[in-house]
Amino acid sequence: MNRNDFNEKYKEYLADRFDGLMLDNEEVVKYLDKEFQEFIKIPNFKYYQIKGKFNWFSFYADNLPAGKREEIENKIKKNDKVNFSFHS
Repeated sequence: MNRNDFNEKYKEYLADRFDGLMLDNEEVVKYLDKEFQEFIKIPNFKYYQIKGKFNWFSFYADNLPAGKREEIENKIKKNDKVNFSFHS
């Protein structure tokens, strides 16, 4: 699965006029897909962007459990064994 497949799969939860996942790393997409299986069970869950720039990663979403956004950003950042591709 790539970022386009991911965004298509979760388009119901992607906020209007936002890009969604902007990383093309297969391991990251697989990790996020697993996490999103739980997120979509949360009432009113929406995501906006998941992106990176200069070894800094951001995950913008509504209605996540406390600390979950930071956990995901840190796990993506720690995945330094692969080369990330970024899209804007």
